[in-house]
Amino acid sequence: MRSISLDNAEKVPFNLDGRKMFISEKVEIIHLTLKPGEVLDKHTNPFNVVFYILEGSGVVETEDESKLVEPDMTIEIQKGIPRGIKNTSNHILRLLVVKIL
Repeated sequence: MRSISLDNAEKVPFNLDGRKMFISEKVEIIHLTLKPGEVLDKHTNPFNVVFYILEGSGVVETEDESKLVEPDMTIEIQKGIPRGIKNTSNHILRLLVVKIL
């Protein structure tokens, strides 16, 4: 059995509070915390992504859509589609980013 806690998880290599909670050949799970007003800029990836909202609210955007997200929601975005997320609230936004490799 292997366990990783938020406290000792490896940080992601960009300027947001992201922690690598699980990595395998097929799946990667990132715990992402966005402070009020913080943005994960739109970008594309060569894999599908599922955002699972743990706490707070914000907006997930693609080229064609914008969706308000709240706790216990998932948003799936196919590979190659630009995606980003913004914390539009006055509270912390915490989510899991599940990368399906």
